Amino acid sequence: MAEHEHVRVAVVGSGFAGLGAAVRLRREGITDFVVLERAAAVGGTWRDNSYPGCACDVPSHLYSFSFAPNPDWPRAFSGQEHIQEYLERVADTFRLRSHIRLNTEVKLMRWDAARLRWEMETGDGTLTADVVVSATGPLSDPKTPDISGIDTFPGKVFHSARWDHGYDLRGKRVAMVGTGASAIQIVPEIQKEVGRLTLFQRTPPWVMPRADRAISGAERWLHRQLPFTTHARRGLLWGIRELQVQAFTKRPNELGLVERIAKRNMYRAIKDPAMRAKLTPTYRIGCKRILLSNTYYPALAEPNVDLVASGLAEVRGSTVIAADGTETEVDAIIFGTGFHVTDMPIAERVVGDEGQTLMESWKGGMNALRGATAAGFPNWMTIIGPNTGLGNSSMILMIESQLNYMADYLRQLDVLGGRAALAARPAAVSAWNSRVQERMKRTVWNTGGCNSWYLDENGVNTTVWPGTTTEFRAATRRVDLSEYEVLRPASPWEGATPVSRTEKESGGAKVEAGA
Repeated sequence: MAEHEHVRVAVVGSGFAGLGAAVRLRREGITDFVVLERAAAVGGTWRDNSYPGCACDVPSHLYSFSFAPNPDWPRAFSGQEHIQEYLERVADTFRLRSHIRLNTEVKLMRWDAARLRWEMETGDGTLTADVVVSATGPLSDPKTPDISGIDTFPGKVFHSARWDHGYDLRGKRVAMVGTGASAIQIVPEIQKEVGRLTLFQRTPPWVMPRADRAISGAERWLHRQLPFTTHARRGLLWGIRELQVQAFTKRPNELGLVERIAKRNMYRAIKDPAMRAKLTPTYRIGCKRILLSNTYYPALAEPNVDLVASGLAEVRGSTVIAADGTETEVDAIIFGTGFHVTDMPIAERVVGDEGQTLMESWKGGMNALRGATAAGFPNWMTIIGPNTGLGNSSMILMIESQLNYMADYLRQLDVLGGRAALAARPAAVSAWNSRVQERMKRTVWNTGGCNSWYLDENGVNTTVWPGTTTEFRAATRRVDLSEYEVLRPASPWEGATPVSRTEKESGGAKVEAGA
């Protein structure tokens, strides 16, 4: 990287969000951009999560870009290797490789108010950018609990997102910590080869049957020959999930039938009443992420598996001790304990217009205007930002909506002409966040009686969108300039100042979430 290089747009991350942003930039006629990726390949979370059994819990034809349909998905729910192949193909098909800089981790992003640009320090040099698009995603940095004595454990320890493929699990005594989406895929795979598997469960998940199957050659031939059938399939999958949203966001009590289906899924494999009691959640389904598996419960019923209905509390030598006092000797510990979602480490590396980091700005909770822009951070936006997550559909839909917003943001800067920046008004950010949180009050994520990773340390849901993907797309179709201050450099020697628009002239911060 040439020192002091300048680009119009710098995209951070090359998962679905980063590659999607790159494609959209090219389609908008913007070629002066780079995609900065800390790893040696594109793919984001689908590159990093290569654990046994890793697969998506959203149907393949919906978990792909609308502008890059794949008629050759091999299964209804694709595995990690197929999704990674798809993302590599997107990078090639849309000629993105020349823009992507691998092994280039962003160390720091600092706003230069005098020059109205971002100064970026990377592991491969420095550069500046007019606009930064953060596409690092919330599932990128593994979260491992602070367990007393873990540093003295003589065996192997690793997180599911950093799987050690060089370690042979055959015949080993293994502790699996956590029962989230990764763990329920890992358990059935490693149960077949380990000597003994001990699963530490703090809270039982709701697990629905997984309607997976191979997609036949005839279906794939049809999708290749008649592309509209691929779009029709995607549309049907999308429509079904849009209809389901009401139960999650407005009428959680209607989810009782879904709970009965999940219980039948358990009862078919688990015959022991005591184990059934341990595995039965006490909260409303949907409050935590609903998981899909046909093999998780059968694996738990195998004789080489022990279920400990308590979290891991301490490690003494090769002995792992649960919070309820259960002690077990193990050779390896695997953490399936999720990611830094509400405290994303990238936020420590973004320094705004007053010298504060994004982490400091979000100390009271993450919030961003339309899930994209944060007050105090001009010309910086995030994809998959606060309150853009989904509980029942495809995040690709939300990503594409935010790409619409990104594209219009850049168009607005072009219309303004000259050197300019857009700074989200604090009042607009606050109004948007207040409206989102008001809608959140009656959702299953807030009323379901659980403590999930959707909630931050203050108990506020800063991750999930409380509406349909249609509503979100409407809310992010255009940039409303009344929600922003326009910044111009006052002089070559002075900092930037807002011009022409006052709160009164720009209409203040009138904003409706999902309007």
